[in-house]
Amino acid sequence: MPVSLDRLLVVGISSRALFDLEVEEAIFRTQGLEAYRQHQLDNENEILKLGAGFALVRALLKLNALTPGQRFVEVVIMSRNSTETSMRIFNSIKHYDLDITRAVLSGGASLAPYLQAFNVSLFLSLHEDDVQAAVNSSVAAALLYQKPSNAFEELGQIRIAFDGDAVIFSDESERIYQTQGIEAFEKHEHENALKPLPEGPFARLLKALSFIQNGFKNAEGRTALAPIRTALVTARSSPAHERVIRTLRAWDVTIDETFFMGGVAKSDVLAAFKPHMFFDDHAGHCERASPLVQTGRVPMRDDTTIGKKI
Repeated sequence: MPVSLDRLLVVGISSRALFDLEVEEAIFRTQGLEAYRQHQLDNENEILKLGAGFALVRALLKLNALTPGQRFVEVVIMSRNSTETSMRIFNSIKHYDLDITRAVLSGGASLAPYLQAFNVSLFLSLHEDDVQAAVNSSVAAALLYQKPSNAFEELGQIRIAFDGDAVIFSDESERIYQTQGIEAFEKHEHENALKPLPEGPFARLLKALSFIQNGFKNAEGRTALAPIRTALVTARSSPAHERVIRTLRAWDVTIDETFFMGGVAKSDVLAAFKPHMFFDDHAGHCERASPLVQTGRVPMRDDTTIGKKI
């Protein structure tokens, strides 16, 4: 009987996001495919250093050890490498004792068609084209920034921080703010305060994390082990807070910490929260946060590509 990934949180991550392959990327770009191929073959037994997504992947995989016989997370390596040049990646996975057994090695082809095949809930990469194609395929995806100096600090919990509009929630309200200004935005949110916000690209991921959290709650409803802690860090403020709170209630999702920033820079709050990953759609927010915490930018969906061959 085939193994099903339907009830698991499946993270697809590129080899360059899991490991530091910047030297190899430079060889490929400046010297070409054959030089890259030979370099990987010559260095097959050289263990790769840790990449921008490593800390989050390692933390998520630890969830599988908390309840014997039950898996919560599956990680799939999704790489444009060929089978021939992939041994260094697998040797590094083994060296770091990562519980990763599945891989897509596309030999230079787009990875987007395989995301749905593996039921990927989250895709992480340093290649913008692959991230954009994933977003256009309705998969939560983020373009990772290079890791900050504290990226591999050991934490007792998995900590993930999210922006609100265009990340957890749809960009409907964000578009009103961008095109009509703050007064129109606040008026719209006040008039629709009782109407839940539409889901954004990361709503499914947040709900999956909330479901896993609920599995660790004791009879009194308190989290016994608290393996995951989430935060919402949004530029919204009162009176636009009400719709957010009511939306999360309607979804039956609990956010552990919420920060209504009202335009204040998010960087200091994020540095205090110490997430394994912060997801935001604004390049400016990401650039300010990325030296302090590991950051992933969520691109806008490009509807002009929908229906075209990827």
